[in-house]
Amino acid sequence: MKLYYSPTSPYVRKVMVLLHETGQIDDVTLETMNTTPLAPDAALLSKNPLTKVPALERSEGPTLYDSRVICAYLDDRAGGKLYPAAPRRWDTLTLEATADGILDAALLMVYEGRMRPDDKQMPEWAEGQWGKIERAVAVLNSRWVSHLSGPLDMGQIAVGCALSYLDFRHDARNWRKGNDALANWAKTFDSRPSMQATVPPAA
Repeated sequence: MKLYYSPTSPYVRKVMVLLHETGQIDDVTLETMNTTPLAPDAALLSKNPLTKVPALERSEGPTLYDSRVICAYLDDRAGGKLYPAAPRRWDTLTLEATADGILDAALLMVYEGRMRPDDKQMPEWAEGQWGKIERAVAVLNSRWVSHLSGPLDMGQIAVGCALSYLDFRHDARNWRKGNDALANWAKTFDSRPSMQATVPPAA
């Protein structure tokens, strides 16, 4: 298998952590892509018409894209342990969706600051995105720490990667303030070998 990736993408990191946790890291070759909404990588176009990473090329079918699709595929390939049976499955999927929503908002904030000219940036837009993140983090802290502290599943991996991305790109915002239980969980989760092995390079 070949994984088209960027080492700083938090969506890619979800896949990489799963590969480490399921013992499949040696089953993939990594192909670095430099792609943005304004400058899509032409080499990625035939693999993913959205020209986004991650994308997973496999021998038995079309290239898979979207981190949730890839993670579900790789988990199934490894025996299906990270997406548990119902009813816990629905909680796991909800956590993964919440984490991806945090990432979507956080990435839009990065794009606003990096890709728009200074005179066209809209601070209210960035604050609106951060409001989504604040609400999601608060709910994770108040409602989901018990689940996050249970047996490892994809919800935990997704949340761990999302919170780590907030540290990576929006550290000054201090998502930990008022979210002590979640912050303590994240500190422990970040120490996992899979998370340590996938820390993004400074960029």
